[in-house]
Amino acid sequence: MHTDQFVEINSEAEMRELVGPPLRRAVDKTRPALHELDRQWLAESPFCLIATSGADGSCDVSPKGDPAGFTVVLDDRTIAIPDRKGNRRVDGFRNVLANPHVGLIYLLPGRGDTLRVNGRARLLRDAPFFDRMAVEGVRPSLALLVEIDEVFHHCSKAFLRSGLWKQETWNGESVPSRARIAKALETPDLSLEELERYYGPDYARNLY
Repeated sequence: MHTDQFVEINSEAEMRELVGPPLRRAVDKTRPALHELDRQWLAESPFCLIATSGADGSCDVSPKGDPAGFTVVLDDRTIAIPDRKGNRRVDGFRNVLANPHVGLIYLLPGRGDTLRVNGRARLLRDAPFFDRMAVEGVRPSLALLVEIDEVFHHCSKAFLRSGLWKQETWNGESVPSRARIAKALETPDLSLEELERYYGPDYARNLY
């Protein structure tokens, strides 16, 4: 790609010339602790995204999902998120060990607005509240404890523009299946039939 015609922005002042100053209500809406409305949101949310950054500046965003209310609210400034078995890359957790700062976005299916939480995280291998995080009788082996620095609700414009929750826009068959992607990019030594079995019905029955 030829980049000689790209016009880069190198300062916040240049950026502000294009986007303008932030709305006062957008700046003032951040809070240092959970409100009862935030607690209600967390109690109903089944999904969040966790953004982290390593000591070298490398970044990661990891999805976390469980039955609604999977995030445990310990007090107005502290929440905890269980970890479940997966591919064991733990990219975000490795980042947290080097740099505790995290950013979370909580979604509600069908809603365009989101709840955002920024704070500092620690990894726990056990705590009394782990029992509350058990699903199908399985306690998590790890949990992410987040001490909240700021929390606020974010508007729905990105969801409205994308039409994310409009079922008529869904077209999951427009790209190859997960098994075909794995065959092409990750495990070419396995047959497509093996991968289709792996990502088939048993995959969803073996979450915990």
